[in-house]
Amino acid sequence: MGVLARVDSYQRRHRWAGLPLAVVYKFYDDQAAYLAALLTYYGFLSLFPLLLFLVAVLSAVLSSSPHLQHAVLNSALSEFPVIGDQLVHNIHSFQGNAVAVAVGVAGSLYGVLNVAQAAQHALNKIFAVPRHARPDPFRSRLKGLKFLSLLALGLCVTTGLSTTAEWAAGLFAARLAVGVRVAAEALAIVLNAALLIASYRLLTRRRLPLRVLYGPALGAACAWQALLWGGTYYVDHVLQGATATYGLFGIVLGLLAWIYLGALVYLGTAEIGAVRCMRLWPRSLLTPFTDRVHLSAGDQRAYRSYATTESFKGFEKITVHFDPPPHARPGDTHEPGDHDPGRPG
Repeated sequence: MGVLARVDSYQRRHRWAGLPLAVVYKFYDDQAAYLAALLTYYGFLSLFPLLLFLVAVLSAVLSSSPHLQHAVLNSALSEFPVIGDQLVHNIHSFQGNAVAVAVGVAGSLYGVLNVAQAAQHALNKIFAVPRHARPDPFRSRLKGLKFLSLLALGLCVTTGLSTTAEWAAGLFAARLAVGVRVAAEALAIVLNAALLIASYRLLTRRRLPLRVLYGPALGAACAWQALLWGGTYYVDHVLQGATATYGLFGIVLGLLAWIYLGALVYLGTAEIGAVRCMRLWPRSLLTPFTDRVHLSAGDQRAYRSYATTESFKGFEKITVHFDPPPHARPGDTHEPGDHDPGRPG
């Protein structure tokens, strides 16, 4: 038995090794990196108009209280570290501007609705929803509006949480202030995890059990928090002191990279949920690289799901049959000792 065969046998028998491998293979099979690029494109189109709209509205609503206006705007824009800092320093140029509000509304609706469309397509593909079971163009855009409302609610809550934390921290001594900020960060992580789960269940035309989502969602919320800190570090240490030209390119490229990483986290979390929900593990170690391989039960379930996902009509029937691999005996499709976690031991 060769080294690869031993490694393959080991990862099939141990969940801690087989499950991550299955997630990586499904991420590759679904071309999730390209789906993340699509989300990045529409996210880039929608993010700046959305922030422009947010700043204009908050500036108008809180115009009578400059101190509160400054605190709330800084709290809201801190959620977007790459571009938020630029808006903070140039906020006087469009405060309360009616044109800014109009541009923000139009741009945000277009961008966010297309983000929602791209997210629906990606999630339905990841969770193997047949095309005929997906919502029609009108219902999908209605889901997009619900998704927009969910984003707006999440932004309002996180803004309120950040503002309250900063206000509360100012009332206590340094040690207690640190504790307040840590508690606020932990609460923000829980809130972001809840928003992730809500978006998956809203945009996916499939029943998603909470038990397979809450763990990955908490991990994704922690990763998102790390991205926020990373974006802040990028602005403070890379863009600080840069020339106007380099700074402009740094902002644009940094924002694109930041959104892309966020999209990878979002879709990667969905891939983990899909593998767990549909029991798409263990996978054969060499499956992506050659046809001369024994398919595991997880491989077969995965390839069947990819085929049925492309069903356009409810009365269209798709069946998948696997012949023995070229070097195997007829009927031999499993490695000796291969274990199917979807069936009793």
